[in-house]
Amino acid sequence: MTEQTIKETQNARLEKPAGFWNRGLRRLASDRAALVASVFLIVVIAACLIGPSLSGYAYSEQDLTSTYQAPTKAHLMGTDNLGRDLMTRVLRGGRVSLLVGIVGTLISVAIGVVYGGIAGYLGGRADMIMMRIVDVLYGMPFMFVVILLMTVFGRSLLLLFIALGAVEWLTIARVVRGQVLEVKERDFVEGARALGTLTPDILRRHILPNVMGTIVVYATLNVPSVMLREAFLSFLGFGVQPPDASWGSLAADALTAINPARICWWLVLFPCMALSATLLALNFLGDGLRDALDPRFVNR
Repeated sequence: MTEQTIKETQNARLEKPAGFWNRGLRRLASDRAALVASVFLIVVIAACLIGPSLSGYAYSEQDLTSTYQAPTKAHLMGTDNLGRDLMTRVLRGGRVSLLVGIVGTLISVAIGVVYGGIAGYLGGRADMIMMRIVDVLYGMPFMFVVILLMTVFGRSLLLLFIALGAVEWLTIARVVRGQVLEVKERDFVEGARALGTLTPDILRRHILPNVMGTIVVYATLNVPSVMLREAFLSFLGFGVQPPDASWGSLAADALTAINPARICWWLVLFPCMALSATLLALNFLGDGLRDALDPRFVNR
């Protein structure tokens, strides 16, 4: 490969990401479902961040004279078994659910990108061994492992972040590995090798930018998965612990308050609606990003 060809391929690589992202964002803006989902998520995040301080109630404030109160002007979503304002708790619980989903996803993406990127770039025997390890880990009942960790080391929010992130990294490792195997054979990577660029720099400056679209799409679609796992763990009593609350733990608490003599529908309806609507919006946004960042369409 001549020096001129190497320079041309490197210049092309430097120009491509900007054009790729610009065209991808234009395609995303033309997707009405993804656009509506994005606006909805912004509203939900803003409400969860600002709402509890504007509701007029502390999320743990108890009023035993107003227990199991149906929605009224004073309590728009009613009250729970301790007379706490449910709307404040739903908004506060949204902070925890979204935080668990985002942080858990970031941990899983960080592990998966590093592991899959190294496996794909090294190839050969190292790649085979690393992927066989992933296959073995796929066969483990990770939810039981998470429950065991929470039982042995205590039920803390930090451990919940780490445990959920450790569960979700296997798929992204496979996805990134496949992308790296394809990208590392391109001319600009060969040119970087010919110029003596170190392997870490090739991974960081040449390969990672070209698989970032896939990583962004996976991360967006992974947030709902992590949130559902947290809701499941909270439903079993292994997730977020009182006095903190998440949408999953609020729904679990509601089921204990419902019996044939008393049906407090609002305790189940509002947390489940918040969780379902947010998960649906995240899936719409993920689908829109997947289409918008598809190289088959973006590069046209």
